[in-house]
Amino acid sequence: QLQLVESGGGLVQPGGSLRLSCATSGFTFTYSAIGWFRQAPGKEREGVSCISNPIGSTNYANSVKGRFTISRDNAKNTVYLQMNSLTLEDTAIYYCAAIPLLSGRCNLSGNSYTYWGQGTQVTVSS
Repeated sequence: QLQLVESGGGLVQPGGSLRLSCATSGFTFTYSAIGWFRQAPGKEREGVSCISNPIGSTNYANSVKGRFTISRDNAKNTVYLQMNSLTLEDTAIYYCAAIPLLSGRCNLSGNSYTYWGQGTQVTVSS
């Protein structure tokens, strides 16, 4: 059974950091692309970052470039999103999603992703 499970969300002050994890199972992680998306109340879903395999190429939304870093651990079938210099505008539910088989660079269009996790809440507040 294919699963994606997010963790690591929470409450953080502006300027703080969080690291989200997306643990996956049920598909061949090595050739997958994993993306992070977020949705704030009253706003549309936004693609945040993605990473493909085995090349490991990455893609970032302009709003998070230089602050967020995506990485993957193929031995643990897990993708991480390190989020630094968080702002109030980063408050959202964060979801990870998978394209089980992808060659080439990943994209930030949610419609490209087949499987989704349940999400983890990130709240940035003073």
